[in-house]
Amino acid sequence: MKKNIALIYGGNSSEWQISIQSGKFVASHIDRSRYNVYEVLLRGASWSVEGTEIDKTDFSVTIGGERIRFDAAFILIHGTPGENGLLQGYLEMLGIPFNTCSAFVSALTFDKHSCKRFLDFAGVKMAKDLFIRRGSGYSPAEITRELGLPLFVKPSSGGSSFGVTKVKHEAELEKAMEEAFRECDSVLVEEAVSGREVTNGIYREKSRLVALPVTEIITEREFFDYDAKYLGQSNEVCPAQIPDSLSEKVRRMTAFIYEYFGCKGLVRIDYMIKGEEIYFLEINTVPGMTPMSLVPGQVRAAGIEMQHFFTTLIEESF
Repeated sequence: MKKNIALIYGGNSSEWQISIQSGKFVASHIDRSRYNVYEVLLRGASWSVEGTEIDKTDFSVTIGGERIRFDAAFILIHGTPGENGLLQGYLEMLGIPFNTCSAFVSALTFDKHSCKRFLDFAGVKMAKDLFIRRGSGYSPAEITRELGLPLFVKPSSGGSSFGVTKVKHEAELEKAMEEAFRECDSVLVEEAVSGREVTNGIYREKSRLVALPVTEIITEREFFDYDAKYLGQSNEVCPAQIPDSLSEKVRRMTAFIYEYFGCKGLVRIDYMIKGEEIYFLEINTVPGMTPMSLVPGQVRAAGIEMQHFFTTLIEESF
């Protein structure tokens, strides 16, 4: 008997349109001989399947007089409420399996400051940073004296590089803070670590961790921003053209962080390589799944059939 899968995309963050692209890509590769797929567009209080509203009391939908209950949810919302633990908490209370990390792990990893403080205890190398809440006040001179220049200003929560600015001069800091605060009520200011940017996806299949090939991100822009990610202004090389020993070191680091957080499902972790040292940048518990996204490229480079990949992610959610 086919399982009913709720494929949830959209959301309430600046990334909602990218989430829809991710959802449509995944929907086109799910094995329809095994699953009935219901695409759920979530925007604010409206959760609907082809215009029919979801009953939020039990996460069901009635189509053509038939009440459909879902065996599992496949979350593809980047940002709130699908990556920060809110949707996961709702599904956990209803006892509905889903493909991502738990509500707790999702919330912990989504906030960049909290994530880094948790990793402080694991000995993972990271850029120095300062944490600033809206209204708390800050001194550009003190920030630049502490972290140097250039530096990065980032919303503490969010993705797709919305609100992220590379600051080269102290006079640019105030505007960068304003941009970040448009996305979030707290901001992380980080020293800029120069080097080669790489990223690595990982998931579990039948109790075995599968670390995908490492991708190197090469761009002539200041950093891997929105235009570089989605408008073709970057070159993503997979497998990365780095020594095998260094690539394996990245994959081991990814596996360690995945286990350290207690992750579930597919996760992608970004790093900066400086010499032989690997610096953690951030973790993505609902990574992009558009045709041009990084993880699909890693899946193709690994020689894994896309339908099998998504079947694995669905089955591992139970």
